[in-house]
Amino acid sequence: MSDLLRAPAEIKYAEELDWLESVDDGPKPFSWRLSPKMVRLFVLGSERSDGLDREISQKWFGDRSFVERSIVTLASDRGLLLIGDPGTGKSWLAELLSAAISRNSTLVVQGTAGTTEDHIKYSWNVSMVIAKGQSRASMIPSPIMTAMETGTIGRFEELTRSTSDVQDALISILSEKYISVPELDSDGGDNIVFAKPGFSVIATANSRDRGVNDLSSALKRRFNFVRIPVVTNKKSEAEIVRFRTEELLRRHAIDLDVPPTLLDVLLQSFADLRASAAAAGSDDEKLESALSTAEQIGVLEDAVLHSDFFGERALTARTLASSLVGSLARREPEDLAILNKYLHGVVEPRSKSEGGSWPEFLEGGRDAIATLS
Repeated sequence: MSDLLRAPAEIKYAEELDWLESVDDGPKPFSWRLSPKMVRLFVLGSERSDGLDREISQKWFGDRSFVERSIVTLASDRGLLLIGDPGTGKSWLAELLSAAISRNSTLVVQGTAGTTEDHIKYSWNVSMVIAKGQSRASMIPSPIMTAMETGTIGRFEELTRSTSDVQDALISILSEKYISVPELDSDGGDNIVFAKPGFSVIATANSRDRGVNDLSSALKRRFNFVRIPVVTNKKSEAEIVRFRTEELLRRHAIDLDVPPTLLDVLLQSFADLRASAAAAGSDDEKLESALSTAEQIGVLEDAVLHSDFFGERALTARTLASSLVGSLARREPEDLAILNKYLHGVVEPRSKSEGGSWPEFLEGGRDAIATLS
């Protein structure tokens, strides 16, 4: 695993999954590797009341009802659509569920304007077709078709980014549970690929993409919707940021301390900027950033790496402020003006009244804005 840039969840947590499978005596739907209770436990972590001989780490932080409804949906014959703002952990939850249920989270189609029907059905190995003609051997199955044939979970990222033609093809798969291959001879039965029990689709969609390629009513009926909200609870958000930061430090073998006071500064800054965005009268008065937890982790990751590579191997409020401005200032001059207003209107009074890390954070933010202006 050490030679992989980013190991999928089933490899990263292989030892945990093996252990859970060895002690799991609950009923398993279809071809599931774990029972629904063990899937939930893998995603949300164990508690003392679970009575296990070892602790299972929590990997997704959010309302347990979202996870439970997702699991129940995947045990039915309906697809699961995780929808929410960017950075709310939809893709991570989809990966964890696929890893726990199928031990394979890599059967993924990425929705874009260039995604075609072939990407969710099949294509052909041209050289084999020329040499031997069209056959099942010369067919290249899509990740979704592979999931159908193996009775596992297929994933479709950014569903609303794909065109209506692709969405219509997915309707047929979710409804009929088979894919027709008209190029093949029907006599041998090779012209239809049927889904095996256990097959399902987890799709994700960003609520900010509404209007890009809206889902049809027919496709909506094939999915159960689970809306993942932005994490606004400071305690929960701190747990997520701390969890991801510890992973980052381990991955890069960095021995660097992240003071709790600076984590509080980061959390408070994002809370302030979200409140400002909510009170804004127009989009021009809002940062282009969604101010998600994922972006918060990105700010901290940037600051940690900068401190380790170019600083004094200690995270400072100045470096944190510089990373925040650099990460969130995407439009010039609009975003810089919003951040400058925040520093003068909120951070400056707070630095005078509370002290602590805020004066250095203020100074670092001002310097970063001056550099980018």
